[in-house]
Amino acid sequence: MKRETGLWIDHRQAVIVNLLEEGEELTHISSGMGRRVRYSGASRSKNMAGSHDDAAEDTRDRRFDNHLSEYYDSVISSLRTADSILIFGPGEAKGELQKRLEVDALAGRIVAIETADKMTDGQITAAVRQHYRR
Repeated sequence: MKRETGLWIDHRQAVIVNLLEEGEELTHISSGMGRRVRYSGASRSKNMAGSHDDAAEDTRDRRFDNHLSEYYDSVISSLRTADSILIFGPGEAKGELQKRLEVDALAGRIVAIETADKMTDGQITAAVRQHYRR
């Protein structure tokens, strides 16, 4: 049987649904991150304290990006056995993951990328089933 997989993702968690003949298998992957606060560059003063603030923000951004990269690595590792992948979710994570899948030569397995709001596990599973049963 072809392994059909759906993935709901944002920066905080991923819910992976693998459709099976006798049901489905759900996997949750948490990024371990909370909400990310971005600061506007225009509101910073250009003094000595401002450049220290810039350096601290750069460090936070690098830490966030590294953490996000590890999170995407975990998600990709769970998708390696999928024959087809539906990706959906509310924010930027969908596109970021798509780029990572292209680097890992898995982009050809993506069947669709859709925008979706926050959903329960049941709603995610139903959306994946509906997509593949069209």
